[in-house]
Amino acid sequence: MITFREALNKINGEIEKISYNCQPAELYDPIRYTLSLGGKRIRPALVLLAYNLYKDDVDKVIPVALGWEIFHNFTLLHDDLMDKAVVRRGKATVHRKWNDNTAILSGDAMLILAYKYIAQSPASSLKDILDIFGTTASEICGGQQYDMHFEDRTDVSEAEYLEMIRLKTAVMLGACLKTGAVAAGANREDANNIYDFGINIGLAFQVKDDLLDVFGDPEIFGKKVGGDILCNKKTFLLINALNKATENDRRELLHWLSVVDPDRNEQKIQSVTEIYNKLNLKVLSEQKMQYFFEKSVISLKLLNMPDERTEILYQLAISLMKRDT
Repeated sequence: MITFREALNKINGEIEKISYNCQPAELYDPIRYTLSLGGKRIRPALVLLAYNLYKDDVDKVIPVALGWEIFHNFTLLHDDLMDKAVVRRGKATVHRKWNDNTAILSGDAMLILAYKYIAQSPASSLKDILDIFGTTASEICGGQQYDMHFEDRTDVSEAEYLEMIRLKTAVMLGACLKTGAVAAGANREDANNIYDFGINIGLAFQVKDDLLDVFGDPEIFGKKVGGDILCNKKTFLLINALNKATENDRRELLHWLSVVDPDRNEQKIQSVTEIYNKLNLKVLSEQKMQYFFEKSVISLKLLNMPDERTEILYQLAISLMKRDT
């Protein structure tokens, strides 16, 4: 079986081979730039690792894996534009390096390119994989809409938040794993269980992302911390702060949610973070991550194969829990 590192090497090697010899260059240069920024490449690696649980010829599904990675980066490109983010992976976002219209159009071209790669799935599983891809893409749009809608609300529940991140983040991890398994001919039960594994890892992954956005090291994290606070994004931290804060702290939180002043950005980040610390929300978030991790392990053990065969996915799940980027 291939290792996670070997899967990453395969993916990175193939991304470097993608040709952008198309015109106009202004449309394709941002795509080249976006994919050159690197990233964890977890999603395409999951396609290869899930396929490899059943078959050894993993090169067969590299195009499918590339399709998912291109699609993921397309969502980030548009997400950065909507959030007015200025940095992605330590570099200027596309809409800042070029402009808003370029970010929209180049993102659209990335989506089309992703479909072209997904369409290179093995013929026997092409329809099923296209269905997975189409359903997942629609769900991610729904998750993004919830995310934007929540910015104007102060009564978002934890259940609503978890549904939002399930759609926006977790379904893609689940779909990448399911795609690899389906391409390899896995039965329906295994395909669904490996999907559930991905969903729960995805939920833990996003709670971790929320934590890193506030408590991470910007030099390691790859972008400025506090971005979610400045955007009033309803994260696990903010939702629980609003629900658990004393009357005075809640009043202060609501005050900072109303502040839109670049000159006070650092003060806003510091003040909100202090309330998070007072309520011990870092520990609460870590406990929620552990809950989803344990659920993911249950799904992994339900796969119809020896535990030693799924050990690589188990270890990957642990590393995602401990990541600092």
